[in-house]
Amino acid sequence: MTRLVAVKSPESAAAQSGGFDAVVLVGHQPTAVKLAPLTTALHALAAADAQADQRVNLIAAPAVSGGRLVIAPTGPVLRDYDDVRRYAEAASAGVQRARDAGAKSVLLLVQTPPLDVRYGHAAVIAALGAVGGLWQPLEAREARGKAITPIAQIGVAVLGGAFSKGDAAWVEATDGGLALARDLCGTDPERMAPPKFAAYVQQAFKTLPVKVTVQKDVRKLQQDYPLLMAVARASLPVLRHRPNVVRLEYTPKGKVRHTLLFAGKGLTYDTGGADLKTGGHMSGMSRDKGGAAAVAGLFHTVASLRLPGVRLIAELGVVRNSIGSDSFVSDEIVTSHAGCRVRIGNTDAEGRLVLADLLSHLRVAAAKATTPRLFSVATLTGHADRAVGPYNIALDNGPARVLRTADTLGEVGDRCGDPFEVSRLRREDFDFVAPRTKADDVLSCNNAPSSATARGHQFPMAFLCLASGLAKHGSDGRAPLPFTHIDIGGSGCEGGDWQHGRPSGRPVVAMLAALCGAVPPL
Repeated sequence: MTRLVAVKSPESAAAQSGGFDAVVLVGHQPTAVKLAPLTTALHALAAADAQADQRVNLIAAPAVSGGRLVIAPTGPVLRDYDDVRRYAEAASAGVQRARDAGAKSVLLLVQTPPLDVRYGHAAVIAALGAVGGLWQPLEAREARGKAITPIAQIGVAVLGGAFSKGDAAWVEATDGGLALARDLCGTDPERMAPPKFAAYVQQAFKTLPVKVTVQKDVRKLQQDYPLLMAVARASLPVLRHRPNVVRLEYTPKGKVRHTLLFAGKGLTYDTGGADLKTGGHMSGMSRDKGGAAAVAGLFHTVASLRLPGVRLIAELGVVRNSIGSDSFVSDEIVTSHAGCRVRIGNTDAEGRLVLADLLSHLRVAAAKATTPRLFSVATLTGHADRAVGPYNIALDNGPARVLRTADTLGEVGDRCGDPFEVSRLRREDFDFVAPRTKADDVLSCNNAPSSATARGHQFPMAFLCLASGLAKHGSDGRAPLPFTHIDIGGSGCEGGDWQHGRPSGRPVVAMLAALCGAVPPL
């Protein structure tokens, strides 16, 4: 990983003797910056290029550390629709330009942002974008070694402000979690087949205070996770594709104030099963494990920061939805861990089956937990992408709405560059999955793509509530349990490109800040 250093004196660090081999300046009006080592170069650039504040530029600057100055403008930041992501994106582009020019030790200078509540965390989010922009796929790193990420160090300073050692520690820990999430989500379906996924998670937590257990016994899984194992059925003849459930537990030192329990969808490959994906839609389905990947990334960051007060428990369903003679099929009725009889409507709606069993186990665990809150995180529906594009979606049940969980994710996510859209669970969603006969208790899905189905990202939460037993823990239940469903079907890969897009690692940052209290320092 690239090391992050908090720089106390921007002027000294940016000077010729500063010890860096490139300087990257990020800001909304970078050519207006007043810093002695940069002045001559900035004046010359502004005189020569009318768009100097709008495009990334690299110029030779003999007075600057390393002789190279990269200008990375954010563009306008005070329009109604601007947000702090402009700083992350500019810093990422600027540091990548410096890397491509041959730099190995970069000074990142952040121009003081305008006084606006949206930009209270701008410097920290810029630093996170700079480091994260250097991530390369695991397959590339394993094939080509460390040379593929040549920048060893980034120094960070805020002009007219401060960037502390605590800021640097937060960014490094968060980037570590994001990198793990990207590795798990973005790696090809054989390198990250279920057993290798579990092994990679175990290795990632080897030196951190997280207990990792892997349940891979087929008979035990069939007994305890019947819906998950229906999805996995056709994969069982291939040993390297056999499923597992990875359980993560983080217990802080001192008193536990609340417990967060996560179910993560980890489909290492989704063929669609018997309802086979056709027309090229199978490409990119090795990234259908983004939910489980994000949950693992959150744990990695929380454990790296040794956060107090919050206990985390997760179950990750790591499964391959294969096609074969033993595939589960539409019209089957499978009884869930919670005892709910589920009629299969479409085998390509497999993620909700996996999550339902995981949530049922977490529901049981929540009964003994301190102030529990439950979450499911999944690349669940194409409708999420169709409805809101590149944004996370959060939906609350009744008890979670009282706590404003989804609203908080939205508010905090905006300030941290990991934005959410807040959606609502409605009575029509429960009507949609209601049983059609006395033979079953719930329908998993209709037989059309979610992107072509009204309320295609909302009704799956109604299914999750019913199939997991959480419907009995709503506001009207004897033991209410707050439950929030997070769909990252549109945000899990950048540009919505599931085949070639860079895995985003979302929503690690928003969950860290909004749920665990680890808000970036101001």
